[in-house]
Amino acid sequence: MFVVEGPGSAKVLSAFRMRILQIRRGRFLKLFLGVVGVVAILFLLASHSPHAPASIRSAGAFMSKAKQEVVYVADKLGNFEPPEPPPRNGPGEGGKAHHLLPNKQNEGSQSVSEYGINMVVSDEIAMDRVIPDTRHRECKHWEYPEDLPTASVIIVFHNEGFSTLMRTVHTVIDRSPPQFLKEVLLVDDFSDKASLKEPLEDYIARWNGKVRLVRNKERSGLIRTRTTGAEEARGEVVLFLDAHCEVNKNWLPPLLAPIYRDKHTMTVPVIDGIDHDSFEYRPVYGAASNFRGIFEWGMLYKETELPPEIERQREHKSEPYKAPTHAGGLFAINREYFLSLGAYDPGLLVWGGENFELSFKIWQCGGSIEWVPCSRVGHVYRGFMPYNFGKLAEKKKGPLITINYKRVIETWFDDKYKEYFYTREPLARYLDMGDISHQLELKERLGCKSFKWFMDNVAYDMLRKYPELPPNLHWGELWNAATSQCLDTLGHAAPSLMGVAHCHGFGNNQLVRLNSEGQLGIGERCVDADGQGIKLIFCRLGTVDGPWQYDEQNHVLLHKRLGKCAALHPQNNQLALLPCDPVNNYQKWQFKQIVPKW
Repeated sequence: MFVVEGPGSAKVLSAFRMRILQIRRGRFLKLFLGVVGVVAILFLLASHSPHAPASIRSAGAFMSKAKQEVVYVADKLGNFEPPEPPPRNGPGEGGKAHHLLPNKQNEGSQSVSEYGINMVVSDEIAMDRVIPDTRHRECKHWEYPEDLPTASVIIVFHNEGFSTLMRTVHTVIDRSPPQFLKEVLLVDDFSDKASLKEPLEDYIARWNGKVRLVRNKERSGLIRTRTTGAEEARGEVVLFLDAHCEVNKNWLPPLLAPIYRDKHTMTVPVIDGIDHDSFEYRPVYGAASNFRGIFEWGMLYKETELPPEIERQREHKSEPYKAPTHAGGLFAINREYFLSLGAYDPGLLVWGGENFELSFKIWQCGGSIEWVPCSRVGHVYRGFMPYNFGKLAEKKKGPLITINYKRVIETWFDDKYKEYFYTREPLARYLDMGDISHQLELKERLGCKSFKWFMDNVAYDMLRKYPELPPNLHWGELWNAATSQCLDTLGHAAPSLMGVAHCHGFGNNQLVRLNSEGQLGIGERCVDADGQGIKLIFCRLGTVDGPWQYDEQNHVLLHKRLGKCAALHPQNNQLALLPCDPVNNYQKWQFKQIVPKW
């Protein structure tokens, strides 16, 4: 205990008290500033979360850095708009079709058999050929921020033709502002072609490290190899392209701008078509037409016109717009955001369904997808898939793509919507999709919304073309009592006459479904009849009903509108509609559910 005595004791005591007060005030100020700092940090972190309200996100963006706007300038060209290229002559120039001389046509046909692409034609076309500008005329007049994020363009390939792969790289480098192109990252999924070994390494050396090459030590498939590319990338944005593309004029800034505005946005270019045989470059849709990605209940990717709800809100035809999903091969996304979502589900094999998995995950977990009309990329659509899945498919029984679809719907669909998938694909119930517990944990941890929310708020226009499906009354092989043969598409595409064939038990072209509204279906197609016979047709969009009624007692299949029954003609074994005769075995049909032989 301290005692203060003497004449100056009051002054000393007063000074002592003042010192204590100053110390307390200093501590309080430090504590206050510390709390303010923590709150500011938490606020900024929240503003960068896809689960934060839009007001918090925008306020956080303002506090961190004032962002430049994308501005339409009608009276001049945009800031990144390149000059018109000079006219050139040569094979394929201007995007025109190129045809081989007669003495090279056999070699060209052989290359199509090997690559699914006419590589002899490709080899005769310049790596940097001029292609037509397929953008809307407004696209020349957009000004984009000068501080857009940098991009790693990731190109995954497996036994790709050398010239198509390098043409993709050439066009990316030649048609991208260099300050935004961090690198082109080639990821080799264990190719074994000699041209993709040392010759490739020597060729890309001309770009002095701007083009990097990493190689898988074993075959991993497209999906997993893309994730590897994202992990290896050095850019702020990862931009995926297929290995047989030609990017069009000023393609990159429009893709980066929406991500610059909100890092939780994925952007998708509009894809033009390049013929796999002649390399003719042509738009799939007109410059003034806008479409967006949807799907049908069998998980086949579709595209539909932009709904009027969105079209009415757009000031310019060339503005980006929201879309439920995308084709899968070409898109850009913030690298950190992509990896925070778990990238792709590692349980998805090779390819197929990854576009839906990523789309549902982005939308349901707080992000968004935008299609960008001013970014056009040409893509070669192969004649067929030129390679198999190798060891990747050894342990899986059943179709790999449908296994992938099942993983996606079991993770992201509500129970009601899962049933629509199984109505459309009955055999999928028998498939082993593997363990999805980690995907469900991720969905829970990210606080993702329901699939009903997605359908109500994002993919609402899908139901206008692909309504909710009524249940199947019967499904399986449709077996004829007289011949023991089954209804079969015979491998023909719609519209075409159907026939009968030996019942093989694998489903596919013999898997027939009859729903409670009278629609007879095989895959995404429908079955109808007229005076020519029984036909495979395109289903009427927006409908789920049909003209058929099955008599379970007499086993006859009545076409209600025409008042006749499906029959197999005894003389020519052709399908036809005949006056109903319930005792005639050629008119008796039985549904036999299929137990897969996987």
